[in-house]
Amino acid sequence: MRAFNVAFDAFDATPNPASLAERLADLAVDALIDEADLSPKPALVDRRSSGAHTDLHLGLMHASALSLWPAFKQMADAAVAIGEINPILRETIGRLGREGEAAMMRTTNGVNTHRGAIWALGLLVTAAALDPDDLFPEGLCQRASHLAMIDDRHQGESQSHGQAVAQKYGATGARGQAQAGFPAVTQTGLPQLIRSRAAGHGEQNARLDALLAIMTTLSDTCVLYRAGEAGLHAMQHGAQRVLDAGGSATLSGRRALNQLDQQLLSLNASPGGAADLLAACLFIDRLERALGDATRNV
Repeated sequence: MRAFNVAFDAFDATPNPASLAERLADLAVDALIDEADLSPKPALVDRRSSGAHTDLHLGLMHASALSLWPAFKQMADAAVAIGEINPILRETIGRLGREGEAAMMRTTNGVNTHRGAIWALGLLVTAAALDPDDLFPEGLCQRASHLAMIDDRHQGESQSHGQAVAQKYGATGARGQAQAGFPAVTQTGLPQLIRSRAAGHGEQNARLDALLAIMTTLSDTCVLYRAGEAGLHAMQHGAQRVLDAGGSATLSGRRALNQLDQQLLSLNASPGGAADLLAACLFIDRLERALGDATRNV
């Protein structure tokens, strides 16, 4: 009888609910995968092609996103453990971000797939874990901004392509976006996502429109690195033409989107910075809805 009860207990066992850190990591990875899958994106990796990239493909983007789950989870755990924005937390997530980047590079055999996304989503995951009672965009991005403004004493001296281009052209880059509270997300991407949904454009088209809205104003250092100011001008004005034509859900908008895709491909200009911020936009958009009151009981 005792053996039967043990067996019954084992059969009846239910898995432990995921922790806050695990759920935040899930949402961050989901946002990266949803961004990669979104199609048709101009000159970016998607379900159609590798865009302007010769070293990337959709499967690699998925593998890269999944490789970052432990780093995002550890960042959220660190935020819960430390409990406040201070240099210790900043340096801890900086170290975890560098370790996550190393894991990503091992997965991709040295191809930079998500370096900018590690920075943006890492800050947002940490900010969400710091105060799960405030998951709305304003408070979340303000916490991420305060954290981004703290210097990391252990950051290496080597520059990314984005940092070097930001200095050359005076662009703010990923660091400037984070320190300013992600205005490309809160002021352009999210509002456009909401407007397109309200207009009945469908979720995929709403996400495409959010990406295009980000592209209209962003000084995308990925584009600047690959195609200079001419490429940036083509990206910003081409994205605005799609939105002015009615967005990606309309026939005229789709024609303008195809023209933008062809123009950016001809310039070898891939708006990777805008793609990273779209992933941040998708993460923030679903955060309150996906977690909400559940996080407050953790």
